[in-house]
Amino acid sequence: MDEGLVCWKCGATLREVPQPLSRISLCLSCRAELHVCRQCCFYDTHKAESCTEQRADPPKDKQRANFCEYFQPRANAWQAEDNSAADKAKDELQKLFQ
Repeated sequence: MDEGLVCWKCGATLREVPQPLSRISLCLSCRAELHVCRQCCFYDTHKAESCTEQRADPPKDKQRANFCEYFQPRANAWQAEDNSAADKAKDELQKLFQ
């Protein structure tokens, strides 16, 4: 198992989750489904249907468990949200009411 494998939703390690990930695998920290497009190495939002595997028939909901036979978990599936723009907008809004 890849020691760097983390949950796509919360970033928690998946070291204790049985491998290979099954369709019913869940993150032990946030209970997110793990056999999902967002956890797959073929997931790419810059591609058609967000999938680089040309033979796959990608599901519509990229955050729900699926039966894709091409699923391969990726270690860098979790990406911290960039809240800087949102925080700046909130600060600007607060200034309007001061």
